Amino acid sequence: SINEAASRRRQTRLRREYLYRKSLEGRAKVSYEHKRTIREALAAGKPIPTEIRATYDRLKAQIDAEDDRTKEVHSRVDDEYGDAGLEDPRVCVTTSRDPSSRLKQFVKEIKLLIPNSTRINRGNNRVDELVASCRDAHFTDLVVVQETRGEPDGLVISHLPYGPTAFFSLSNTVMRHDIEGGAAPMSEAYPHIILNNFNSNIG
Repeated sequence: SINEAASRRRQTRLRREYLYRKSLEGRAKVSYEHKRTIREALAAGKPIPTEIRATYDRLKAQIDAEDDRTKEVHSRVDDEYGDAGLEDPRVCVTTSRDPSSRLKQFVKEIKLLIPNSTRINRGNNRVDELVASCRDAHFTDLVVVQETRGEPDGLVISHLPYGPTAFFSLSNTVMRHDIEGGAAPMSEAYPHIILNNFNSNIG
């Protein structure tokens, strides 16, 4: 159909743009290292290394135009999360095929844990069909809960449209209705997370 053809063209274009941005990272890193060398040489009063003298004028003009933010090298991941806080992520939560009643209960609780998430029935959709549907619906992330013999034991979290994807193993799952006496109703208010002194690149 026309809509399917338009969707395929859009995915092809987005994939091509993604690969192009990824290819730029290597060149950007080389340029960053050359500019860092120039800054260090100027600060120490040392001569510019021979291998970068030919590009000194161009790089020096870029250095003069940079500020504290633009002088650092950025990746496609930085661009992807550059608007974090301006627009909330949309998360799709679902199960593996033919889920047990316990897995259905578990995915309902996962839905309550993740703000702005939507739970959908997997049906007989294959993984590629599920991902395509999430892309078309403009979901930013996909969470799939898995089970073995009726016991939830896996959690797959994939960032759309091109990853990354992480798999987590679960063991000894205890849900709210498993607690003796029952658990109090769970609030659906968005959580507030306060992070202090997370200053390094890895937190």
